[in-house]
Amino acid sequence: MHVRRVELTDFRSYERISVDLDPGVAVIVGRNGMGKTNLVEALGYVATLTSHRVATDAPLVRAGAASAVIRCAIVHDGRELLVELELVPGKANRARLNRSPVRRPREVIGALRTVLFAPEDLELVRGEPAERRRYLDDLLVARLPRYAGVRADYDRVIKQRNALLRTAYLTRKVGGTKGQDLSTLAVWDQHLARHGAELLAGRIELVAALGPHVTKAYDAVAAGRTSASVAYQSRLGDGLTPDRAALEEALLAALNERRTAEIERGTTLVGPHRDDLLLGLGELPAKGYASHGESWSLALALRLAAYDLLRTDGIEPVLILDDVFAELDAGRRDRLAGLVSGATQLLVTCAVAEDVPSTLRGARYDVTPGAVTRVE
Repeated sequence: MHVRRVELTDFRSYERISVDLDPGVAVIVGRNGMGKTNLVEALGYVATLTSHRVATDAPLVRAGAASAVIRCAIVHDGRELLVELELVPGKANRARLNRSPVRRPREVIGALRTVLFAPEDLELVRGEPAERRRYLDDLLVARLPRYAGVRADYDRVIKQRNALLRTAYLTRKVGGTKGQDLSTLAVWDQHLARHGAELLAGRIELVAALGPHVTKAYDAVAAGRTSASVAYQSRLGDGLTPDRAALEEALLAALNERRTAEIERGTTLVGPHRDDLLLGLGELPAKGYASHGESWSLALALRLAAYDLLRTDGIEPVLILDDVFAELDAGRRDRLAGLVSGATQLLVTCAVAEDVPSTLRGARYDVTPGAVTRVE
């Protein structure tokens, strides 16, 4: 799989650009603030329908424009697909596949698979559980695009259930009727358990498959200084298996047990949205114990493991390294270059071309305000 062309209209800093790309290595060079990350952010958006930098779409639309458009021509197994996305802040986004409208934008997920490593990924190790849950769910969707629907359905249930609990909480807080109507909560419990069990089972299966790749990737990046591990942590307890029926029953039981606490706090306390991915280095948890260099190596190992897992599945994703080499010492730079040099398509952004190891030779693009120009 590789991107043949990307066209942006009113996306971030670009009024209108068109960039042709080839398989192999492309090094995208530009000073900070020139827009090199905006280009790869657009590709990541095509793959996931989200940005790795911001939580909403509004910042992706150029100041003064009503909408932004991303067009991406993707070659896979000898066939070319054209994905077009229109981002309209405050309204539903629109998508087209091979110039034909699709009912929902998520129907284009799977046309492009990417693995993107960026400085923000340090939060995978040091940040809150939400960062690690997103990592798992994005990878789950990349492997099996049907999970985009599962994820959306679960998020919808949590939003509706939280709204009901919040109303009950506020009513109690102001001294309203203590026996307010919560009859529909049982219905949402069923929805949460069904969709939550499917999402939870997918994550459990994913972490089991991912673990050996994380260990291998960290060993390669850190030169064997210690071992890395991953484990899934659920509020339902340890030792869970991906048995959908058993997980659904366990979720229903936990919801029943926490009912009073949920009403008192006005939020859903049970489900995969409360879980975490535990990262370990040797015998210690990475969070709170890993040094800066170890944290970088582990974050990088998580992305490389995702890349290797997708390739094991027969999927050849586009690999994107956004401003990564400047953050690494010489040894890690060289080891990383050796690990990624065989990618079908590798896009590397940097502020200084010399930061990229000489072993990663390929096309070069210079980024200047509002323009991307191929120079080699």
